[in-house]
Amino acid sequence: MYSRWIVVAAVLGLTGVAAGALGAHGLRTRLDPDALRAFETAVRYQMYHALALLAVAWVMKENPSIRASASAVCMLLGVVLFSGSLYGLVLQGWRWLGPVTPVGGVVLMAGWFLLALAVRSRAPSSATAPDS
Repeated sequence: MYSRWIVVAAVLGLTGVAAGALGAHGLRTRLDPDALRAFETAVRYQMYHALALLAVAWVMKENPSIRASASAVCMLLGVVLFSGSLYGLVLQGWRWLGPVTPVGGVVLMAGWFLLALAVRSRAPSSATAPDS
């Protein structure tokens, strides 16, 4: 299961780089500075969470849990809602997506929280020596 999330992370990274290149080379002269900043924010959060999904996949491999799986789902859904809504606002002018952006941010935060819980709830290894 974790290998599927690595593929998802790679696709998010790939499309994030492509979107970043579009913003830097194709949109810089076509968008006003506020719209360009919003676009760059979408790209940045997409890339952060592509990398975060790699960490979640590693946690899933080391300690599979429902919390780790839920973290991955939240991160993917959060990117779609947060970055996707910003892309739609900037590129298509879809103002109705405005309220979706903060929902995506909350879903991303939930993903990070679930990742922390997944790691925190990990059973201690019996091979580790007690602290002296």
